[in-house]
Amino acid sequence: MKNKIHPTAIVSKKAKLGDNVRVGPYSIIGDNVNIGKNTIIGAFCVLDGNTIIGEACEIFTGAIIGTRPQDLKYKGKKSYLKIGDNNVIREYCTFNPGTEENTHTIVGNSNLFMAYCHVAHDCLVGNGCVVANNGTLAGHVTLEDKVVIGGLSAIHQFVRIGKLSIIGGCSKVVQDIPPFSTCDGHPARIYGLNLVGLERNNVPAESIKQIKRAFRTLFNSGITVKHALEKVEKEAQLNNEVKYLLDFIKKSSRGITRSCRS
Repeated sequence: MKNKIHPTAIVSKKAKLGDNVRVGPYSIIGDNVNIGKNTIIGAFCVLDGNTIIGEACEIFTGAIIGTRPQDLKYKGKKSYLKIGDNNVIREYCTFNPGTEENTHTIVGNSNLFMAYCHVAHDCLVGNGCVVANNGTLAGHVTLEDKVVIGGLSAIHQFVRIGKLSIIGGCSKVVQDIPPFSTCDGHPARIYGLNLVGLERNNVPAESIKQIKRAFRTLFNSGITVKHALEKVEKEAQLNNEVKYLLDFIKKSSRGITRSCRS
């Protein structure tokens, strides 16, 4: 199908647009932008840089996508921003590419970024995440799949957020958030399991039971993380979710967020 580009929009002849792309009033599309089919660009948006946007995305009024990173180390080298399919990017969001030459900011599929969210340089965002209004990801942040971040929350540089975790609004996240957890606070602390997320994603009841047991040992036993890991590993019949949780903690470079009870 033919593209629908508003007459006031400025679209570079070098930009690549798939079929049935719509571009709203006064939006600007730069030379090296590649937009997949059925994607809708709202009014007053700016899409620039070496940016790839997938199919069937919706980008709302005033979003600024692909402009140079807000990083003093950036020296004008060629870096990239890649956004997957079926993403919804609401009003006035900002997304930046990587900082160093040939680095990437990567956003997966089917994510929702509410108004005024920021995804900084070199971030990695998985699939099915929700970042509420004014959620801020600093540089090199990783969101695994199906993470929920409450509004006005800020994630520190290099922090990893484990899959199926949920972070309450106005939280300050300075250390890694383990998978399957519910966190909140300033700084953020673990309050328990994201039981609703686990059940909605069809994690078996027996697996949830084992995750609960592991959480009690890891975060509420009062022992060190090292000794808690050793204790959990000695327990029989560790399921895939618990093994994943333990591996996530072992690979943490910033340290793991602790329980609100510690």
